[in-house]
Amino acid sequence: MITIRRSAERGAANHGWLNSKHTFSFGHYYDPNFIGFGPLRVINEDRVKPAAGFATHGHSDMEIISYVLDGALEHKDSIGTGSVIRPGEVQRMTAGTGIRHSEYNHSKKDQVHFLQIWIEPEKGGLTPSYEQTEFPKDERRGKLRLVGSRDGRDGSLTIHQDVKLYAGLFADGERETLNLAQGRKAWVQVARGDIELSGHRLSAGDGAAITDAEKIEIAGVNDSEILVFDLAA
Repeated sequence: MITIRRSAERGAANHGWLNSKHTFSFGHYYDPNFIGFGPLRVINEDRVKPAAGFATHGHSDMEIISYVLDGALEHKDSIGTGSVIRPGEVQRMTAGTGIRHSEYNHSKKDQVHFLQIWIEPEKGGLTPSYEQTEFPKDERRGKLRLVGSRDGRDGSLTIHQDVKLYAGLFADGERETLNLAQGRKAWVQVARGDIELSGHRLSAGDGAAITDAEKIEIAGVNDSEILVFDLAA
């Protein structure tokens, strides 16, 4: 079964410096039908104005993933990590017992556009940590590239939860099938462009919950970028 979450149905918050769309309940936005999907709790599509950003703030017991679509996101945290995340790079921060960090648009002239993703960890009290990896376009072109997993296999980021996170770039005519093991479910998030998902048309900002299915069939309609979360049911 496929349940589609259209882009226009998402929550929204516009703070001037930040324009954010919330796939799931977040902050002042609450929808009892979209609290999360299994351990997947947050998918925020954020656009931050030049030189603006999130001042230092704290998190605990959450896996926080940043996926940059355009621009550059500057990160600093209380465990001594400082980096700039650009398109093609994925960051995972384990908040664990507690971490403080800031995120700013690294540019003084261009907007940064990124997805902020929160996943509940398998257990609390983990040691805070940080990881960032680049996944070149040719590794994602016309296929789903594993970018995050519980065991960090195939060069993916380590996520402390039973989840497999894939990223893919699809042009018109490019197709991919992802088989789901028994007892698994999936969430597909379209970051840009348009795809056909098992016969359903999805556009930028749309998401879809897949349950009780053996596979996911993806076909590019135009230049698109997607994330797929393979989760325990």
